[in-house]
Amino acid sequence: MWINKLKLAIVEKNTEAIDELLNSMPSFEDKEQTEAEEAMFLLREALVLAHTLQDETSSSMQLIQQNIKFLKANQEQTRGSLNITS
Repeated sequence: MWINKLKLAIVEKNTEAIDELLNSMPSFEDKEQTEAEEAMFLLREALVLAHTLQDETSSSMQLIQQNIKFLKANQEQTRGSLNITS
């Protein structure tokens, strides 16, 4: 059951569900070897997913920073004046 939930969370790219499942990971000492191997593979996939999402977020943040710099560079410079007599 735990493995099926982990599979679903990875397919859905649901990082919150993956985190919850990792916190409640069962021990595989009394389980068959194949279930433990499957869980290990799924955990590796979850790690790859986390790194991919982290890289995408980093790229998005860099693009936003570049856009902000571009907008600031092309923004019209206004001269502030407190001269109210003109």
